[in-house]
Amino acid sequence: MKITGNRYLDYSSFIKLNFGERVQKISLDIGFTCPNRDGSKGFGGCTYCNNNTFNPDYCEPQKSIKQQLEEGVAFFSRKGKNNKFLAYFQAYTNTYGEFEELKKMYLEALSVSKVVGLVIGTRPDCISEEIINFLDELSKNYFISLEFGVESTNEKTLLEVNRCHTFKETKATYELCRNKGFHLGAHIILGLPGENKEDLLNHAKELSKLPISTLKLHHLQIVKNSVMAVQYKRTPEKFNLFTSEDYINFVSEFITHIRPDIIIERFISEAPKDLLIAPKWGGLKNFEIVAKIDKNLIEKNLWQGKLFPSIST
Repeated sequence: MKITGNRYLDYSSFIKLNFGERVQKISLDIGFTCPNRDGSKGFGGCTYCNNNTFNPDYCEPQKSIKQQLEEGVAFFSRKGKNNKFLAYFQAYTNTYGEFEELKKMYLEALSVSKVVGLVIGTRPDCISEEIINFLDELSKNYFISLEFGVESTNEKTLLEVNRCHTFKETKATYELCRNKGFHLGAHIILGLPGENKEDLLNHAKELSKLPISTLKLHHLQIVKNSVMAVQYKRTPEKFNLFTSEDYINFVSEFITHIRPDIIIERFISEAPKDLLIAPKWGGLKNFEIVAKIDKNLIEKNLWQGKLFPSIST
């Protein structure tokens, strides 16, 4: 994988390497839930969670997969830059269901014109070998990416945020998926309550041991209608939220510990203004933060993997 001017492996270059052109994700909401909402593991969901923070307007679970995708294709095609699309099963846990129903949904998405692959977001405790093998078979003809919400590599933190799975389970799931034909991704939240800098840098070490090809990062955001919003109101002193400057400096250091061949898909996530409680960064947009990270890396002569050990320990 070649770096195109950045000091890290970026996702857009990864996509162009695979497809030879820009490819747009279209987010879907199929009405899935998750096991710590429906009572099979717990209630109330993860304490930081409000799925409305990342669902675009065209994502409505009452619409069919085909309709959501066709509306998404029409929306992005107006700009004239996209000829290929990925169906992004994003909201909640998108492998949490009966195998035959899941199979039907994935195949419906792939039947839509201009859709060339699937990106499936899920939890590491909601996957079966049956689904893994089916996605492996699909990957022979389509681009398939399976993303797991790791969120933290710290067992105590996962318990505190009501994640209802362990990092030990996460590692076991990635092993089940190792050497399959699809791409593996991970998502992690930086700055969850109780985690210090040493804990956060250890995430980089632990993530680098996983068989992932892509990684999404973002800082902790307190959003309305989440359990954490109540906790933050009651005990704000328990939260050490990043300022924009601190986050830019920290994430620049963080990626120096990341395995050099992992594609950094995202540095930042921007919750809608009407839902965001804290931290508020004065209206800085995602692309502005990324530009500041790029500049910081150059100024400090840092790059992805700079401090990654040449021999794993």
